[in-house]
Formats: sequence, structure tokens, C-alpha cells
Amino acid sequence: ELLVESGGGLVQPGGSLRLSCAASGFTFRNYVMSWYRQGPGKERELVATISSSGGSTNYADSVKGRFAISRDNAKNTVYLQMNSLKPEDTAEYYCYAGFGRYNYWGQGTQVTVSS
Repeated sequence: ELLVESGGGLVQPGGSLRLSCAASGFTFRNYVMSWYRQGPGKERELVATISSSGGSTNYADSVKGRFAISRDNAKNTVYLQMNSLKPEDTAEYYCYAGFGRYNYWGQGTQVTVSS
């Protein structure tokens, strides 16, 4: 697999999780990386994006101030630090890599926020 996510799980409201996405098989440093999520009965939505160098990031309004995307090009890994988690953050989280006409998806990791 080209993208492998990890770090999901069950967490109480207000808690934190750190997702990781390990990349292989392509030149990671050239790709814009994103995290998407798909909650129960919902469409897949963009959560956060980071530029190839890591110098620019963007977030969905619903996670601004709570989530942080980062990358380590030496380790071919992108991260999503999630703080102050809410029940509505419950979803399958997917890693995405994009570079021109080339794009890859991970298999997803489940995040459940519940007391």
C-alpha cells in the first residue's frame, strides 16, 4: 500500500489523538498531503491540507484551532494532531496525496469520540 494510516481509536470528548500516514512508493516531498474524513451517513469532507514543503496549511472551519497538520519529508509521513475532540469528529479519517494528475488514498483509520 502506498499510504498507511494509523493512530485512530476511541477517545472521550475533549481528548486528543494523533494520526499518522506513512507513505511509500512515490516521491513524497513533491506531493500536497491532505486529511479527509467521512462520518456516519455523511459525505467525505476535506479536513486539512499541507503543501509539499510544509510551509502552508489550510483547515476546514469545523476543525480550525483544534487540529494541526504537519509532515516530515525525511520520514515520508504526514500527521494530524487532533485536540479538544468532539463527538461530531467521529469519522473514518483518510490520508490523501496529490501531485498533478497523480493521487493516492489511504485505507482509512477510525476515530470515535464518545463517553
